[in-house]
Amino acid sequence: MVKIERTTMINAPVEKVFEYLLQPTNLPEIWPSMVEVKDFKDTPEHVGSTYNWVYKMAGVHFKGASECVEFVANKRTVTNSAGGITSTFDYTFEPVDGQTRLIQKIQYIIPIPLLGKLAEAFIRKQNEHEADVLLANLKARMEG
Repeated sequence: MVKIERTTMINAPVEKVFEYLLQPTNLPEIWPSMVEVKDFKDTPEHVGSTYNWVYKMAGVHFKGASECVEFVANKRTVTNSAGGITSTFDYTFEPVDGQTRLIQKIQYIIPIPLLGKLAEAFIRKQNEHEADVLLANLKARMEG
């Protein structure tokens, strides 16, 4: 399993950043390889909310579904994904002087049988870059 952890400071209140990331339909706006998010079904408590997605990795489109498995308002969300790529996205939101410290922890399994063992290092670097771009785009959207 591959693990990526990134932290960024966003000059916006936690509530604004949290609310934006709570809506998975916003992901294609800030995540270049997230091609599509659809069929979002929210629950009142948010745990159990689901959506379907299409993600492009190394030129290959993968489809899958995600479910919110942990939710603490304005503090933390954890989403598990299954399908073409098995992953967990864990976001922690911390208020710091009117800003937000966002900690992103990602764990995923590279679908090696589909892409080949030689592509593993390339894909890992590409996904690390994607995590950086996602956070930079979120920061720009929240601060703009």
